[in-house]
Amino acid sequence: MSQIRPDADGVQPLDPAQLNTYFVLLESVSLLQYQLEQQLRADGGLSYVQFELLARLADAPGTLTMTQLADGVVYSRSGLTYQAGLLEKAGLITRGPALDDDRATAVTLTDDGLALIRRILPGHIQLVRRLLFDPLSDDDLHDLGAIMARVRDHMRTQPPRSAAPRKRRAPSTAPGAARTED
Repeated sequence: MSQIRPDADGVQPLDPAQLNTYFVLLESVSLLQYQLEQQLRADGGLSYVQFELLARLADAPGTLTMTQLADGVVYSRSGLTYQAGLLEKAGLITRGPALDDDRATAVTLTDDGLALIRRILPGHIQLVRRLLFDPLSDDDLHDLGAIMARVRDHMRTQPPRSAAPRKRRAPSTAPGAARTED
């Protein structure tokens, strides 16, 4: 990477330690997420995102809204709506109007959803422990947790993705596309 020079705005490249840390972090997260995804599909027929939604609902003190779920799992609104539709169709969650805000959609974990989480969670915990925590000392675990919490908190100072304005698609200009007159 020493061949990469600052761009016109004067942005300096990452130094070797920063670049190495960046790549190690991304590789570690990818390796962990891949293994977790395999376990979740094999044991419960769920994607990682679906598991995350069900686990957050199981851990919540009450009903969550779609916006709260989207912000918690850092997922797009449209992607979350699709995943929630699959989970609802499978009978694992229900969706309906929120009691305190008619504009919001409340999401509730069903008994079947809770039973599925309880069934696949032991294997999930074993895999997380083996892949992520076993190679760490107690001090490493404390340090890693503190460092990643600081990084996450820094990133979370930005408005959540659900607060971003929705992008509107431009009218189609593809050949053969239907056009309407005003």
